[in-house]
Amino acid sequence: MAKYIAQIIVLGAQVVGRAFARALKQELAASQEAAKRAGGGPQGAKRAAANASTGLTLEEAMQILNVDKLESEKIKKNYEHLFTVNDKGKGGSFYLQSKIVRAKERIDAELKEKHTSTEEQRPKDTS
Repeated sequence: MAKYIAQIIVLGAQVVGRAFARALKQELAASQEAAKRAGGGPQGAKRAAANASTGLTLEEAMQILNVDKLESEKIKKNYEHLFTVNDKGKGGSFYLQSKIVRAKERIDAELKEKHTSTEEQRPKDTS
């Protein structure tokens, strides 16, 4: 009887160990893929900082606001619509409303960064 219990414990530990190793490999691959998408270098560091401050990636924020491109008018229109639809006073969800606000903040940070980098690349008028 003790022999069977020991075998069950050993087999259980092996299964858990394999599952843990597989999860670790998947997490490492996902981390490397995210680093590739971020672009690395200073640009990747800025994007990682923006992701950390809002808790969302740019892709997630764009999905929440249902936009494909970073177009200010469409973003503003979708934000206002989703924000009012999810108003707690109208039976909406405060959680969803806060996600919409965070998504808008993340996209605004990206637009600000893009605007800043565009201004830095322009040649300065010295006349």
